[in-house]
Amino acid sequence: MSRTDTKIPHIALVSSTLDLTFLKTAIEASGLNVRLSIYPESGFESADVAVAWNPPHGLLAEMPNVKMVHSIAAGLDNIFADPNLPPVPVCRVVDSQHALGMAEYAIWSVLLFHREMDRHLQNATHKRWERPAQKAAQDYTVGILGFGAIGRTVGRSLRALNYNVRGWARSPKEEAGIATYWGEVQLPDFLSGCDALICLLPLTDATRGILNADLFARLPQGAAIINMGRGEHMVEADLLAAIDSGHLRGAVLDVFLKEPLPEESPLWSHPRIFATPHIASMPNPSDVAAQIFENAMRILAGQEPLNSGSRESGY
Repeated sequence: MSRTDTKIPHIALVSSTLDLTFLKTAIEASGLNVRLSIYPESGFESADVAVAWNPPHGLLAEMPNVKMVHSIAAGLDNIFADPNLPPVPVCRVVDSQHALGMAEYAIWSVLLFHREMDRHLQNATHKRWERPAQKAAQDYTVGILGFGAIGRTVGRSLRALNYNVRGWARSPKEEAGIATYWGEVQLPDFLSGCDALICLLPLTDATRGILNADLFARLPQGAAIINMGRGEHMVEADLLAAIDSGHLRGAVLDVFLKEPLPEESPLWSHPRIFATPHIASMPNPSDVAAQIFENAMRILAGQEPLNSGSRESGY
């Protein structure tokens, strides 16, 4: 796009839960011509663009010059959650490597359960030597709950390793080599065949708390849960109960209701739960900075920004 508009964008970094200094460093290192503020430092209120992650509710509405709110990643639910969000575009980061990073994490998680590495890791702590029979990947079914762009990449990656993959979405999807299901009516059939269930759903009112006792009961005995979506998808007490009862084999969790995960959370120490600190895939800060700057310049030039989200859908 043309850079005839010489106005320097004023960008404010706003979060109630995350230190965004890393992004400030990336923007400064990139040499981009911007004015930067970090909430709650004085002067952030006058910014043209708010770059946000879990912004304090009501704060963005008190920024009189804000023309766009930009996420630091692909997720927008934490921004749309603000009931006083101003009527401006809300944009996401689209990282070409993000979906591949998610696929890598999913493969590791599936292998943990399919190849019984969870069992071997526990055995090692007790110096116990066991060599259980191995199941072929083609005989192990991985279900992907949320079959959008990332879900498709994850599914294709698992299919390349010969896993039996199925995907579920709210609306019909098609993917070669992958059985697809859609809607509430087909959800029980989708769940009934999953040895491992990967959650990649966006967070909306319809998906909040979807990983609950009712859903777990529809999974086969010994199924495993892999949550790479949002912590709010999971009813943590129901997960613990399903694992402790023996119905579920275990879980890999990368997202949580509260982040950082509190030290007192039983999810840290449960022997059949593997908790990681929201690192399934992390965008490159320089790429994030470049996309934010591009959209800031578009907004100031009166153009439509790239990768806007939908308030109606919540993502």
